[in-house]
Amino acid sequence: MKQKRSKDLVCYSHLRWGFVYQRPQHLMSRFARDRRVFFIEEPERADIPKPDLRIRLCEHSGVHIITPLIPRETGEWRISAVVTDLIQKLFAVQQINEHVAWFYTPMALDLMPRTKPAAVVYDCMDELSLFKGAPPELITKEQDLFQRADLVFTGGMSLFEAKRRQHSAVYPFPSSVDCEHFLKARTMKDTAEDQKGLPRPRLGYAGVIDERIDLSLIDRIAEGRPDWQIIMVGPTAKIDPGNLPKRPNIHWLGMKPYEDLPRYFAGWDVALMPFAINDATRFISPTKTPEYLAAGLPVVSTPIRDVVRQYGELGLARIASTADEFQREAEHALTYGMSMKWRERADGFLRTLSWERTWEQMNSLIEEIAEAEQVIPATTVSAPLLTGGVA
Repeated sequence: MKQKRSKDLVCYSHLRWGFVYQRPQHLMSRFARDRRVFFIEEPERADIPKPDLRIRLCEHSGVHIITPLIPRETGEWRISAVVTDLIQKLFAVQQINEHVAWFYTPMALDLMPRTKPAAVVYDCMDELSLFKGAPPELITKEQDLFQRADLVFTGGMSLFEAKRRQHSAVYPFPSSVDCEHFLKARTMKDTAEDQKGLPRPRLGYAGVIDERIDLSLIDRIAEGRPDWQIIMVGPTAKIDPGNLPKRPNIHWLGMKPYEDLPRYFAGWDVALMPFAINDATRFISPTKTPEYLAAGLPVVSTPIRDVVRQYGELGLARIASTADEFQREAEHALTYGMSMKWRERADGFLRTLSWERTWEQMNSLIEEIAEAEQVIPATTVSAPLLTGGVA
């Protein structure tokens, strides 16, 4: 007997698939193993005569990446209606009927077609309302999404505590890790070319460089220890690259593919988590923490609440608030290294944080909801063929 395929999953995201490889990519790639996954990005303006969709298939994951394309002259007030119409046509052309609607941003709620989803999931990975440039209506939109959602997942315990009273089915799923991928760093004998010639010790950070990063802290650490090489890997976002501190021992290497990160980590001596303590970091649960540990790196972090509770109190990360404390904690890690007992404790903890396990638990919750829902068939919409390609 032919096994019934799981329901399609339509993911509405404020993050682009080709940006930093993180939670959405890890989860959607796993969901795509046994179902069609359509990852809808925010629209792009293009030199085209009429609205269209760009559809690319990610060969590595099997995820369909959907980008609404909007003519440049389209007024801001019309964009939501235009994108909604494009998505409705996508549903018709791709014959998306029974499906799970998955939201990373409440701002996309109005884009959902008339088709009733088998389940609505809100994966709240960040408190977006506290980020720089957040639209003022985001909080109201989130309340609307809480009314529609069957399940709410949070990206950390602090977010769980903030959201648990706003919905009856909120589940915490802190940042997980692909241990097998980052364990490679422990045995690599070579390192990335653009850091190979730098002297030791090397202290590194990998991730998005935005308003959540304490640039002045990085500058003070580099100034206080000119013999240390501070390596910053990742794209800049929502900040002027001209404001990045410039010193001979600070190296801004830019965005790197996820596949290459173990090679960078293999050449570091200490991993840094130089997050600012501000509204944007109040509820974050950084994905990099378990990735650093899997690579066998000691971690020094500012007192981010979820890092302190999940890693600091277990002795898996050293916590520092000032440049002097950062230098002291990093010096300790460089001098004494990481004991075998520390690595065994870290590895034991990491085994509870695999993306595979997170996906299995999420999938189980979704299937319980989806099987109990009565699905209303999609309304047939006549639409032209949409542009395609392979990502």
